[in-house]
Amino acid sequence: MNAFRPHTADRRAPDPHTLTGAYAAHALDAEENDAFERHLEHCPSCAQETAEFAAALARLGAAETAAPPPALKDRVLAALPGVRQEAPRVDGPVPPRTRPARLRRRFARRAPGLALAACLALALGAGALAVQQHREAERARDRVAALARQQESVTALLTAPDARTATAATGAGTATVVWSATRDRAGLLAAGLPAPGPGRTYQLWYDDAGTMRPAGLLPAGTGTLLLSGPLDGAAGVGVTLEPAGGSPHPTGAPVLLLPFA
Repeated sequence: MNAFRPHTADRRAPDPHTLTGAYAAHALDAEENDAFERHLEHCPSCAQETAEFAAALARLGAAETAAPPPALKDRVLAALPGVRQEAPRVDGPVPPRTRPARLRRRFARRAPGLALAACLALALGAGALAVQQHREAERARDRVAALARQQESVTALLTAPDARTATAATGAGTATVVWSATRDRAGLLAAGLPAPGPGRTYQLWYDDAGTMRPAGLLPAGTGTLLLSGPLDGAAGVGVTLEPAGGSPHPTGAPVLLLPFA
């Protein structure tokens, strides 16, 4: 069994519960963003608050997509011929006045098209912001819904008449597996396990008489997971550290072993 040092939080790091608004507004740096997303995996209240912030920002962005009133466009076009650009600095003789006059006439002919292009660019930019904020809100809501489903499923296992549990510890962390033979499912509740580290995740496995069957991923050291697939006569559950995304077979010694005994 692998040994892990207990994870020690950076005392200078901000409380993640205060970062929901900054995360929704994309105001965190890359390191803070990754840390907060790991926090979201096991904090439904922050996930809900983040979803609400993202939805509010999406509504603000959508409000900016309203088309400008026709009168505004007419006023802009009417004012353009009377707006004089600052003349460029010229070293040497001043060119004849006929050339600036031709340039002004050419600009006046092109001004309506330029103004329309500017209005379109503003509208498209505001619309893109609204779409991005809407997508962020949808993703946050999906994460909240997934967490709620996981918790409901494991709670249902715990209340099954034939529910049984087994607990194991490593360092300062613990993990408890709960299973029900009648429901043919198992779930895991983890608390305080060392952080997997960048590019790593905890992977769960059913022990089928020595053959390890993939049963799901736990990306953080604290969380709840309904194992994928039925018990199907498994003897227990193992936990290993794997590359992000998981592996088809364990690549290292188990961090935890929880037998169905």
